[in-house]
Amino acid sequence: MFPTTADKARIPVKLHRRVCLVQTEDAILAEELLAHRKLASEIVGRLADRILLVRPGRVDSVVQELKKMGHTPQVVTDGAT
Repeated sequence: MFPTTADKARIPVKLHRRVCLVQTEDAILAEELLAHRKLASEIVGRLADRILLVRPGRVDSVVQELKKMGHTPQVVTDGAT
């Protein structure tokens, strides 16, 4: 059986809830963060060239490590409970 046009158009999607993301100004900075051993261990994956997914419960340590590296992270929450 051959796939139909509708089957070809499907894109696999994984839904994440209550996650922490690091969004960088450019892809090169994201690469630099991933190259940093301590910070890379806190990253679960890369969702886009500038967006990194942080391990659950590791937000504070990521923010702290970014500050140690000389960055000034801006923490934004959606206010949902």
